[in-house]
Amino acid sequence: MAESLARPANPAATVLVVDDTPTKRYILSSWLRRAGHTVIEASGGEEALSMLTVSRPDLVVLDVRLPDLPGFEVCERIKADPATASIPVIQVSGNAITSADRTEGLERGADAYLSEPIEPAEFAATVEATLRYYRARRHAEVMAERLAKLADVTLRMNAADSFDRLLAVTVEGTVDILGRHAGALALPPDGRMRRFRARPGETAGNRAASPKALDRISELTLGDTAGAQVFTMTADEWHTVVNDAQIQAPVTGVLCRIKKGRLPVYLGLEADPPLDVDETNVLRQLGQELALAVDALRVYTEEHAISLTLQRSLLPTRIPDVPGLTVSYRYQPAVDNVEVGGDFYEVLRIGDRALVAIGDVAGHSLQAATIMAELRHALRASLIDSVDLSASMDLLNKVLRRYHPGMTATVCLLLADGTTGEVELANAGHIPPLLAGPDGRYLGLGNLLLGVAAEDYTVERLVLPPGATMLLFTDGLVEDRDILLDISLEQARQVAETVEDDLEEFCDRLLATFGTREDDVAIVAIRRDPDGR
Repeated sequence: MAESLARPANPAATVLVVDDTPTKRYILSSWLRRAGHTVIEASGGEEALSMLTVSRPDLVVLDVRLPDLPGFEVCERIKADPATASIPVIQVSGNAITSADRTEGLERGADAYLSEPIEPAEFAATVEATLRYYRARRHAEVMAERLAKLADVTLRMNAADSFDRLLAVTVEGTVDILGRHAGALALPPDGRMRRFRARPGETAGNRAASPKALDRISELTLGDTAGAQVFTMTADEWHTVVNDAQIQAPVTGVLCRIKKGRLPVYLGLEADPPLDVDETNVLRQLGQELALAVDALRVYTEEHAISLTLQRSLLPTRIPDVPGLTVSYRYQPAVDNVEVGGDFYEVLRIGDRALVAIGDVAGHSLQAATIMAELRHALRASLIDSVDLSASMDLLNKVLRRYHPGMTATVCLLLADGTTGEVELANAGHIPPLLAGPDGRYLGLGNLLLGVAAEDYTVERLVLPPGATMLLFTDGLVEDRDILLDISLEQARQVAETVEDDLEEFCDRLLATFGTREDDVAIVAIRRDPDGR
């Protein structure tokens, strides 16, 4: 047999040679070493199986006749274990050389079967072909795993509700996919640079970084243009960007800018060893996803701040002092809603009485907020010359039906005298006011909501005892998709069985009981002073 082998086109591999004959094991191992491969040896089946869990070779060359376990059984056990199933096995035999033997070997998991005497060239070609197939299969498996993880990370990035969470998810996902020390830089609207980094096995953490860091990277790469650029910097060059970076290896990163004029984001990795083409493509994809997610979150944050500012500008800025009455209020926007809503409240002093209004225009939009403002102004106008809750409600209904056909709103009006305790109440389809306390109850359903049809709005009259509290709120406080409204209303009634001396604490506890809401919430609590004065 020839004593020289050509160096393989494939990269060098680690090969486990299993044979109980030292001479044969030596010959096969020498051929493999001369071809550039690393060889480890075992003289029996059990020894080979134990070595597999430690060394994880790229290929096993396995004799069929072993003293402890048959080679066929060793091969079956290799292929049955998910941890080693992908390792290719070449079976070799000088005894089991019939076609039936070869068929059995292949059926029981072998990737190739060679019968002695073996020519070095045939052995080398078989090894290289088997490794080529193994590497192609392994590459496909790695890429499939990376793509699955990439899809999962992308979903979690898009679900992140803060810049810190977004960057942490991105960095941890990058480490998980590529197995390298990773870091990210982004500058949210608050002007505080976010710098998250993590090594394999670590949780991503935020560290201080100069707001100029992204400017420095932009100067070296994209400038002020849009796009995504992958580049590599030496460790010394990277230290000019982040002077306290704890790296000694080169850094490969991607700088992404969605549109010209927008702030870029950066995502990078330690590049030792250098990234291959697939790793570079995954990094680019992650960087672009990060840029899109940061931009979307930045727009959401800015629009949310604008909507809250607009919404609050349409609501009262202060509550007037009214003799004999204490009033507390809360307004809580929906946690995930960018658009302004139609919930509103109003507290006006009418002589020595307090006029409390609460309502909800259907929908979440600028139109709903505009209609809400119109109704508040129309209510105020209706009270200039005289106070008639039925007439005020009728005017609001006419305004809505004439100028905004198709829109509806619920409104509840309450006129309270702190000295006498006399209360007038008109309700247009709103959740009834709740008389708080141990014997608390809801005070009547009232009439049809506004905007549907002409209606004669009735006014109910009652007396609020000294120290008693009435609670008005919008449906956002109690409405849940999976809970009947009656159940939630009863829960609110039970919460209001006890009212703190401080109405502010009572309102806080009420909000805390129902937690984060999917809709806007308005609350007004009004109490008659205990001494009735």
